[in-house]
Amino acid sequence: MRVVAGNGRCRADISRRRFLEMGLGSAIPTALSCRLFAGGVERSFRLWLTGDPHVGNDIRSGRGRHPRQSLGDAIRQSESSAGFQWDIALCVGDFSGHQGIPPDSEGRELVGQFGAMQRHRREQFYCLAGNHDASPENRWFRQWIDPVGEHTERSGVDPRRRPYAVTGTWERYWFRVGNLLVVMMSDRNDYAPPVGRIRNGQGVGGRPPGAVTVETFRWWKQLVEDHRDEVILSAHHHMLKETTATSGEWEGMRRDPQRGAWRSGTHGYFVEDGQHNKGAGYLYWLVDESRRPIAAQPDAQAFERYLADHPGAIDLWIGGHSHMKPDACVNGRTHIERKWGVHFINCSALTKYHGGPAPMSRLLSFVDGSNQVRVQCYLHTADFAPQGWYAPAERTLLLNKPFRMA
Repeated sequence: MRVVAGNGRCRADISRRRFLEMGLGSAIPTALSCRLFAGGVERSFRLWLTGDPHVGNDIRSGRGRHPRQSLGDAIRQSESSAGFQWDIALCVGDFSGHQGIPPDSEGRELVGQFGAMQRHRREQFYCLAGNHDASPENRWFRQWIDPVGEHTERSGVDPRRRPYAVTGTWERYWFRVGNLLVVMMSDRNDYAPPVGRIRNGQGVGGRPPGAVTVETFRWWKQLVEDHRDEVILSAHHHMLKETTATSGEWEGMRRDPQRGAWRSGTHGYFVEDGQHNKGAGYLYWLVDESRRPIAAQPDAQAFERYLADHPGAIDLWIGGHSHMKPDACVNGRTHIERKWGVHFINCSALTKYHGGPAPMSRLLSFVDGSNQVRVQCYLHTADFAPQGWYAPAERTLLLNKPFRMA
């Protein structure tokens, strides 16, 4: 396996023992993955993973930059003759890049960029909210992204046209593709600081630490326990703690070399939030909305504890949030890692100008009757490497059970 060292200490060679500990070759090199998928598979399902388009930031022209449609360009590339086939797509949030409340103009821009699709329809994109998408009562996300079709007149999402019907709410919903259960959970950044970014109806910065409610966690846990015989993919804007690059304490920050104080790094630092900045790179808050005022538990690790106690309870956790190069490695963790019998994949980010050093996305290819999933990395610009497939980042993952389309 080839792993390029970044900010951490990723080894270029992995022992046989470590290879087995990762799950019988949970990350198989490109050459082997090509052999595994050769032979003309008749039935497959292709899931395009995207995240963090931050469309407003990429549209802006300034400081010598050229505006780009981060979401629209990616869609056009995928549908071009030099692109790739996909059946449905997930977007793990941060459609907006505003530090305040996202404006309706950015919502209209998003709808326009979704309109770039010629071979697919809007309902083939399944979305959740990121920390930058929060607004009072989450009105902006619900009106313009609208995963359950509450505001079809604005979003263009007609729930009747979904290829796979969704069950749930804008905040949490699920759908099924054969025996693949996809569980979508939005970030809740609509509380007052330090838990969220809304104070007196106004947005006050990105506030990067992730949050879900107690109700959402209980809902997720029940779904997992009710579908033990299915392949389960969980998606949230954030990764879980210490699973992938920049998902550990303080890993989203940098030390000031002169004063020794923390400052912004991959994520923004907020002085008034103090120690809670340590959770900028992962799902940090568990919020109990049944109490008044709400009670928020920092560094809760509810999902982590459950998965540690129930290894292999789910197969995949998909997130974004941290924008890095495809070969990034922080404290021994890359974009794709295995822990607790679960594969964690950071698919971020489509943006170039919101701290996106290499706009990219991932394509997951499932094969009917197989427990192998091919993961490919697509670079949407030539900033890091030639635009197109980035072969060194390709992996083949082994699910806990075979995928079946029916």
